[in-house]
Amino acid sequence: MKIALIGATGLVGSVMMRVLEEGKYIPLTTISEFIPVASEKSQGKEILFNNRKYKVLSPAEALKKKPDLALFSAGSITSGEWAPQFAADNCFVIDNSSAWRMDEDVPLVVPEINGHTLTTTTKIIANPNCSTIQMVLVLAPLHSKYGIRRLVISTYQSVTGTGAKAVKQLENERQGVSGSRIYPHPIDLNIFPHGGTFLPNGYTTEEIKLEEETHKIMQAPDIKITATVVRVPVFGGHSESVNVEFGSSYEMDELLKLISKSKGVVLQDDTDKSVYPMPKYAEGRDEVFVGRVRRDFSVEHGLNLWIVADNLRKGAATNAIQIAALLMQKELLNP
Repeated sequence: MKIALIGATGLVGSVMMRVLEEGKYIPLTTISEFIPVASEKSQGKEILFNNRKYKVLSPAEALKKKPDLALFSAGSITSGEWAPQFAADNCFVIDNSSAWRMDEDVPLVVPEINGHTLTTTTKIIANPNCSTIQMVLVLAPLHSKYGIRRLVISTYQSVTGTGAKAVKQLENERQGVSGSRIYPHPIDLNIFPHGGTFLPNGYTTEEIKLEEETHKIMQAPDIKITATVVRVPVFGGHSESVNVEFGSSYEMDELLKLISKSKGVVLQDDTDKSVYPMPKYAEGRDEVFVGRVRRDFSVEHGLNLWIVADNLRKGAATNAIQIAALLMQKELLNP
């Protein structure tokens, strides 16, 4: 199988390579050719994948090699221009940008939840926003059982969600070094309620993504959702405080059992021993961690959850590779 990686030199691209090299989801023996692609400033350079050096190509050069699968992580402008061209050449495209997520004809996929939406005709597949992925992985089984009416979400998102420049800003500030800034404020020893771009309604694009993408993935447009996105000085993962209002009653023991049995989810909930999810310990892991599970007594059928995951792995790279693995499993991708 020929795999092209568009955005190979970026943060998510480098993690995608790492996940592929680990061979957990797609055996390395099935990859006959690796085709790294990046922006003009990186083209012609060499990149190391699976102990071999590969020349970084342009999207046009990669297209000529006729890949079977193209993993896109180079921003929505690049995806909007090039994804249809790869798809038109019978290549499956898994796109990590926001370009195609809300397109009615493009499946927005978390394999454990809605892998059934993948077909031979859906050549472009959207990878959801990192915060959405970790949340719906926990909520989907609960919605199936109890019916979710309303969600109040507060996210605490790491700087890696903004990219390499944000990581550099935090590192510089922590070391007392002056340098370029991508955030409007210092991030070290600070937090600010600003993720994405502010919209006329007062919300940010990141907050609206949580609402729209959750509706689409869970096929539940009637769930009322409101969100606040907060940026925190953390490298390794996103955290979320999620308040849930169900349409029916629940027993806590049954609910905890349902969470612990959910694929890809780990329950860490022992407050007597101060056990609960933290981004420091989620970093580098593919699982989504849940804790501080407790009844919300202020509303009928209410629940509070604390959800943490590595936003570069399950929140981006791993989920994309899992989609590709599912395409192979369903024999939709047959190189």
